Amino acid sequence: MNEQWTVPMWAALVALAAVVLLAVLLAVVLARTAARSRAETTALRERVDELVRDLAARPSGSPAAAEAQEFVITDLAADGSSPSSDPAPVPMVEGRLFADLVLRETVVRTAATAAGVRRALSPQARNRIRFEMRREVKRSRKARRAEVREALQYWRSRQRTEDAA
Repeated sequence: MNEQWTVPMWAALVALAAVVLLAVLLAVVLARTAARSRAETTALRERVDELVRDLAARPSGSPAAAEAQEFVITDLAADGSSPSSDPAPVPMVEGRLFADLVLRETVVRTAATAAGVRRALSPQARNRIRFEMRREVKRSRKARRAEVREALQYWRSRQRTEDAA
């Protein structure tokens, strides 16, 4: 063999050895897992057989048979009382009384909304809003003029330095 094939051949042999080693390790792990599963299955089978023998040896009229009876929960008592007791009656409201309550609440809400709108649209409120708007417009104009003035000063000073240079 020449030197061209020596390095790739060694690399291939090392890779092959690694694959074989991984396969052996995987086989060992799987064998251990299978043995453990078989042991657990055997133990469970013995336990089930024991329970079946105990169940077959018990007479059907014993207290254990009564315990095996199924119960279906249909209600949960919130206050700790027995679920078989009748719940407290729910207070019923007559139709006319219910309509009266609903109308009163609606009228109160409508009246409150109308009072708020009337107050918001009063001449004093409109005058105050107009005054605040004018003051804000004046302030923004003044600020804008100051910015323009500052920008012009900066631009003129740059022009002077460029002309001097």
